Amino acid sequence: MVNRFRVPEPDQTSFRAKVEQAHALLAACAGYVDGTVGRNVDEPDLWVLTTRWIHVGAYRRALSSYDVKLGAWELLGAALDEPSAYEIVEPGEQTNQAMARET
Repeated sequence: MVNRFRVPEPDQTSFRAKVEQAHALLAACAGYVDGTVGRNVDEPDLWVLTTRWIHVGAYRRALSSYDVKLGAWELLGAALDEPSAYEIVEPGEQTNQAMARET
């Protein structure tokens, strides 16, 4: 999952604390594999929270957990309005989209 955020300079200190808390809450959920918080080097107001999950269902269940709803939902709702679910594309392997077209 890739969630990007535009954060004005005056809000970056408080945003960092909130995004780190959101990451910690997500990391405590079943199915979490790993993740990072990043800041764009060319556009410092652009931040990203990237998480990997065993499958998209685990991420969706994490979003439904009480702790995430209470401590991260507001922040995640402020992400840029764009698709956030990506699959890993392995050399020579079919993507989920290709498999879906076959069925």
